[in-house]
Amino acid sequence: MKLISDYQRSGTAFDEAVGEEGEVREHYQPLARSFSGTTPETLARRQKAAELFFLHRGTTFTVYGEKTGIDRIFPFDSVPRIVPADEWAHIEKGLKQRLYALNLFLHDLYHDQKILKDGVVPVELIYEARHFRREWIGVPVPDDIYVHVCGTDLIRDRDGTYRVLEDNLRCPSGVSYVLENRLAMQRVFPELFEGYDVRPVQDYAAALRNVLYHIAPPSADAPVAVLLTPGVYNSAYFEHTYLAKQMGIELVEGTDLIVDDDVVYMRTTRGPQRVDVIYRRIDDDFVDPVIFRPDSALGVAGLVNAYRTGNVAVANSLGTGVADDKAVYAFTPKIIQYYLNEDPILPIVETYLPLDDRTLDHVLTNLEQLVVKRVDEAGGYGMLMGPSASQLELEEFRRRVQAEPRSYIAQPVISLSQHPTWIDGRLDPRHIDLRPYILYGEEIWVVPGGLTRVALRKGSLVVNSSQGGGSKDTWVLG
Repeated sequence: MKLISDYQRSGTAFDEAVGEEGEVREHYQPLARSFSGTTPETLARRQKAAELFFLHRGTTFTVYGEKTGIDRIFPFDSVPRIVPADEWAHIEKGLKQRLYALNLFLHDLYHDQKILKDGVVPVELIYEARHFRREWIGVPVPDDIYVHVCGTDLIRDRDGTYRVLEDNLRCPSGVSYVLENRLAMQRVFPELFEGYDVRPVQDYAAALRNVLYHIAPPSADAPVAVLLTPGVYNSAYFEHTYLAKQMGIELVEGTDLIVDDDVVYMRTTRGPQRVDVIYRRIDDDFVDPVIFRPDSALGVAGLVNAYRTGNVAVANSLGTGVADDKAVYAFTPKIIQYYLNEDPILPIVETYLPLDDRTLDHVLTNLEQLVVKRVDEAGGYGMLMGPSASQLELEEFRRRVQAEPRSYIAQPVISLSQHPTWIDGRLDPRHIDLRPYILYGEEIWVVPGGLTRVALRKGSLVVNSSQGGGSKDTWVLG
């Protein structure tokens, strides 16, 4: 079974593996040769072996509202995505530029607000953002770093240009699947690596631990770090347990921590132990019932004051969500230019903010051709795909946007790049995106690869696991 003989690219989307004339791209040719002697039956057995690997390791995610059980094995495709070294160098440079500028932006918002005074970003856009935290204005954070862990979603348009689709700056998830996908490929498909110099990803946990220790209070000679999870019912709980184990730190819930005299302690069988750094996987609203939601049982009463006084560090910092508001996203090219005096290396997708009558009218008139997203949602929720929406859905979103124009953005439909994917006994094109992970401690480091998410439904552009998507291993070549 040759990759090129059984596989046919479709439509006008950019194909990662096959060129416009049907030729296998140079960096996919060793993979095509590996597949050339493989029968569909053999590949199906190996694919099943990979799924059993994930099952035995408990590599799952949670789908809320399912009647037949909420824990699912993360769907995996065995055909890896391959990124040449020069292509990755461009991505890496653009991601570092973007994260550096966004951190400067966050520091400015919570201190001098020069960008608002200069009129580069509208004041009301920030103060009306759901995740802007007035409580955090004037509060210093270690090394002025607000975002220590970032997951930025990238897509490729029809020309093959990488574009930023959105940033995830609060509690980005999915990196555990990057690590697990690589392990699965190495164990089940070791021969596919022949002919490739694939950069490793397994250093992630050690690098993340170093970031946590880097931001620890200066008084901590031997810092104690913990990972704060909402608990077993959270959709990313597998990842929380996985990363805590990989880093060699304790996994804790809110009830495991107490604050005494603005110092955080962890309950242990040997008595309270001081905590210096918290890698939080809980949204701001639930972190501290004293400051935010008083009905939250997930957080730690007094944590915010302990953070304010510098007795504990938190990654990511509170208040970071304002920078991944989808309306603020539209201003990120200006943000990069303002703070760095540079043009963005990675462009964004054209974005309409229906804040004035003219733009609002354009969005409402062209809903059938647009993607409409709620600015504070994630995971594919609160989104309308205009071309595939029913008349009822279009009318419902038309009412929503008219009622709350600040709560929505609109974008033209971008046909995501496609990639050969093992579907029903054959290789078939499916749309993909890429979520690289960036760490910011002593320096900015980008994991060489990331989570390639796959829209497993034919023709679908929605890659989120909660909406039926899967993933594949991402190989960055050395």
